[in-house]
Amino acid sequence: MQMKNFSHQDSPNDLLELALQVARAAGDLLMDRPASFEISSKSTAIDIATQMDRASERLIVESILARRPNDGIIGEEGSSRDSTSGLTWVIDPVDGTVNYLYGLPGWNVSIAVKDELGVIAGVVHSPTTNSTFTAIRGQGAYFNSEKIRCNDPVPLNRALIGTGFAYDVDRRVEQGRIVAQLLPQIRDLRRLGSAAIDICYVALGAFDGYFEFGLFEWDAAAAALIAQEAGAVFTTDSHGVSVCAGPALHSTLAHAVEAHV
Repeated sequence: MQMKNFSHQDSPNDLLELALQVARAAGDLLMDRPASFEISSKSTAIDIATQMDRASERLIVESILARRPNDGIIGEEGSSRDSTSGLTWVIDPVDGTVNYLYGLPGWNVSIAVKDELGVIAGVVHSPTTNSTFTAIRGQGAYFNSEKIRCNDPVPLNRALIGTGFAYDVDRRVEQGRIVAQLLPQIRDLRRLGSAAIDICYVALGAFDGYFEFGLFEWDAAAAALIAQEAGAVFTTDSHGVSVCAGPALHSTLAHAVEAHV
C-alpha cells in the first residue's frame, strides 16, 4: 500500500487524506470476502464480529500509527491507545457487520480524527455502493468529491426517515413501539443496516432524517461531522437517542421520537 508520509504537524487536509487512503485500503481488504467466517459474539449473541472486522481494524491502526505514532486510537474491536499528540482516531473497521456477513451492500469503513474541540475530519467509505463521504470541520461535506447539502426544510409528514435497531432484544421491543407510533406521522421508514451510512444519507439528501438508540462513538464520529458540515443537526439526548436531520425537521423529529421513549 503506497502512502504519503505524514507528520505531527499535518493540516486537516493531510489528516483527511490519510484517513481516505487507509479507509480505501481497508475497503479493498474487505472486498475479498472469505469463503467462511469465524464469528464471535460481543454484547449479545446477535452483536457479532468476524475475523475480517479484526483484520480491518488491525490494518487501519497499523497504517495510522506507522505515520503518526503519537496519536491515540479508539476502535470498535478493542484497539485503545492514549494520545500524546492531542489527536485521537475513532475507527469502525466494518460498520454494518451483519450486512457484510450476509453479502449485502452498504457496509462501510468509518474513520474520524478528533482533537479537544471535536472531530476534525471524517471518512465513511462504502466500496459496494461506490460511495465515499468526507468532511473537514468548517469546510463542508462531500460525496465522491461533490459538495452536498441536507434537505431543508422538510415537514415531518413528508419526511423519509432512516433508523437502526439495537442488538439488545428488550430495547428492540421498545424501539418497535416507537416506530409503530412514528410511522403514521412520516412519509416512510428505511432500515439499511449501517448507522454511518444512514447519517451520511441525511447529509446527501437521500434521507430527510434519522434516529437510533445507543450509538457508540465509533458508529457516528465521522458521519456526524459529515452531516453537520452538510447543514444537518446531529444530537444525542440523555436517553441515548441520536437524531439527525435538517434544522427545520430536527426538533420536530426529536420531539416525535422522545414523546414515546
